[in-house]
Amino acid sequence: MKRTLAVVLSLLTLAMGTIALAEPLRVGMECDYAPFNWTQAEPSDTSVPIENGGYADGYDVQIARRIADALDRDLIIVRTEWDGLPLAVMSGKIDAIVAGMSPTAERSMTIDFTQPYYESDLVVVVRADSPYAKAESLEDLGGAAITGQLNTFHYSVIDQIPGVRKQTALDTFPAMIVALNAGRVDGYVSERPGAVSAAAANPGLTFVSFADGRGFEAEPEDVAVAVGLAKDSALREPINEVLASITREERQRLMDESVARQPLSE
Repeated sequence: MKRTLAVVLSLLTLAMGTIALAEPLRVGMECDYAPFNWTQAEPSDTSVPIENGGYADGYDVQIARRIADALDRDLIIVRTEWDGLPLAVMSGKIDAIVAGMSPTAERSMTIDFTQPYYESDLVVVVRADSPYAKAESLEDLGGAAITGQLNTFHYSVIDQIPGVRKQTALDTFPAMIVALNAGRVDGYVSERPGAVSAAAANPGLTFVSFADGRGFEAEPEDVAVAVGLAKDSALREPINEVLASITREERQRLMDESVARQPLSE
């Protein structure tokens, strides 16, 4: 009887461990920053359901899928406002942030980051008919009304533009696109993939890129994006192993494909 009870307890313990391992991987992102992440109404071969409705797709989603598959866990996307992402992972509401977030020194004070899963450079999105569309350096943007997303490195580098008219930060990239199209600002700072996406979805927009030494100064961690985790998360090393298995060429292919299938409008 004791042996039978021991076997039962052993099987129960094993089952509970299996259930624990099978818990979904809850990943937070805005679902509003194409081509890194966006929301769509219908499912597709590349999309993942969003908790509480809709589907998410984009580069971040594909990276999250790779991670979840490698960890043998179902993936759930949790739509979360940008400012709420660090708190969400710190509180355990989500397991990881995969949202085009840069591992800045300031953020690293409260959350941990994996190795980068994408690296880009900073550009300025402007209207195609704007005199600033022909800018080649930061100096050429002098006098322009420029904004960026709230609580991002993008917004802080605006101060590097001589004579800039720095505008109030906005919450989302769609909000910045609306402000730009309406003429309330002359441009906004973005990573290159986001700018390519915005210009593809909005024919009246283009973006200014800069030659070496003529654009924004940034530390490597400021133009990279990494997975955000709670401090001392056990997920850090397993996720780093997954990211290390994705080649640079494959990452670029995933980004190019995300840009190509992004929604037609923001």
